[in-house]
Amino acid sequence: MTYEVDLAVRAEDALNELPEHGHQEVMEVIAAVLVRPGSWPPLGGWDGTVVFGSRSWVVFSAFVGGIVVYDVGWAG
Repeated sequence: MTYEVDLAVRAEDALNELPEHGHQEVMEVIAAVLVRPGSWPPLGGWDGTVVFGSRSWVVFSAFVGGIVVYDVGWAG
């Protein structure tokens, strides 16, 4: 199964504003989400989900090919 991460403009802007270690932590949370499809909301719907890291979060929805990230954050 291939995975696709399409970072929405809002998520890209948030990533660009983070310090390097915050950026790395958020990307690790995204990677963890990708390998755990059981944590994804129903595919192709309007449902989204939030997954938290130790100091970060990722908001996304899912489709057959992977996830779409809508927002990310870091509280560091």
